[in-house]
Amino acid sequence: MASLSTLFSAAAQANTVQYKGVLQASWQSNSEYAAWYNRGVSVNRFGTESERLNLSRAAIDLRTELGSTWSLLASAQYVPDPDSKLGFTELFAQYHTLNKGPRQWQARFGGFYPRMSLENPDIGWSSPYNYSYSAINAWLGEEIRTFGTEVSFKHSDNRLSRRQRTGHNWELVGALYKGNDPAGTLLAWRGWAVHDRQSVFNEAIAFAPINALNAPPLAKQAWRTEPFTEVDGRFGYYLGAHWDYQKRHTLRLYWYDNNGDPSVLNYHTGQYAWDTKFYSAAYRFKITRSTHLVMQAMAGNTAMGKRRGVDNDFSSQFILLTHKWQDYRVSGRVEQFDVKDRDFWDFDPNTSEGGAVTLTGRWQLSEHWHVGMEFQYLESKVANRADFNLPTRQIEQLWRASAELRF
Repeated sequence: MASLSTLFSAAAQANTVQYKGVLQASWQSNSEYAAWYNRGVSVNRFGTESERLNLSRAAIDLRTELGSTWSLLASAQYVPDPDSKLGFTELFAQYHTLNKGPRQWQARFGGFYPRMSLENPDIGWSSPYNYSYSAINAWLGEEIRTFGTEVSFKHSDNRLSRRQRTGHNWELVGALYKGNDPAGTLLAWRGWAVHDRQSVFNEAIAFAPINALNAPPLAKQAWRTEPFTEVDGRFGYYLGAHWDYQKRHTLRLYWYDNNGDPSVLNYHTGQYAWDTKFYSAAYRFKITRSTHLVMQAMAGNTAMGKRRGVDNDFSSQFILLTHKWQDYRVSGRVEQFDVKDRDFWDFDPNTSEGGAVTLTGRWQLSEHWHVGMEFQYLESKVANRADFNLPTRQIEQLWRASAELRF
C-alpha cells in the first residue's frame, strides 16, 4: 500500500487531469410499491416514495497520467435515493509495460469493476443504450467490486506489421482481492432488480424486513447488506479471457469466486461472509457500423450460514439490439432472471423469477446535451413478498424521460 500512497501523492502534483462527466435529470412514473432500498418490494428504482422529477444521477471520470507507465483513474457518483450520497464507484492505479511488440502486461491496484460488462462502457460505468441496466449489470453495480489487484496479459494485433495481422486480439485476466464477502445478499432476500443505481464505496443497502430474519438461525443478520466489506479474512479471485476479431466480434468470459466462508459472521455489523461464485459470458457483434447486438449470460451459486442454511442457484440472460442513425439511437433489450432455493430452511423462501422488456430512444441535441425516453415492462415473482401480505407476482411499468448535460 505504500507504493499506492506514493502514486496518489504524485497525482496531487500532476499538471494534467483528464475528465468527463454527466448530470442527468429524469421525470418518471413510479411503482405502486416502495423501492427495495427503502425496505420495500419494488425491483425497479423508482418506488412510491420517489420524486417524479429528480436529479437522478451525476457522475465524473478522472484520469491522471503519471509518467509513461502509470495512471490514476477515479469515478465518483452522486445519487439522491434513498438519501443523498456522493462517493467513489472506482478508484485505482493502473500500470502498463512499455514495449513496441504485440504483447503487453497491465495491472490495476485499488477498487474497480471486473471488466465483465459490454453493456456499460459509458461515463461512470453507465450504458449508452438503455437508461436502466440489465438485471445482470444492475447487480454487478450493487454488490460486486474488486478491492485488490488485477493483472492481465494482452496481445494487440494492430501492433504487428500488416502482413502479420490476423484480426485476432486477446487478453488473459486474473485478480486477487478482499472485501466483497456479503455479495449475494440481495439476490437471496430481494431477487434480481432492473435499474441504474450503483453502490458507492462503504455503502450499506437496506432491503425489506422479511420474516426469516426474525428466526433464531438468522437473527444476527442485519436488515441491510454492506457488500464491499471483509468478513472472513480470505482472499477471493476471478479469471477472465477477452477476445476480439476484426473489431466486429467481442467476447468476454469470466469465472468469479469470492471464496467466502459462509459460517463466519461479523456480530458488530450483522454481515455474513457469503460463498458466492458465478460465470459470466458477454458477446457483442457489430452487425454494421450503426447496428450492434449485445448479449450476456450469468449463472452461479450463493450460500451463507452454518451448513449452508441459505443456498441458492441464480441465473440471468439478456439480448440487446441497438441502432444509431445520425444523432439518434434506438435500443431494445429482453431479459430473464431467476433464483432457485436449494436449502433446507423452509422458513426462509428465496425463490424468485421474472423478466423485463426495455425500449429506449435517445437524441444527441448537441455536443453537451442529450435527451431520451424509455419504457420498461418488468414482471417478477418473489416468494417472500407473502410476508407483507402482498401478491408474490408483481408487474411494474415504467415511463421515463431524461435529459443529460455532458462535460
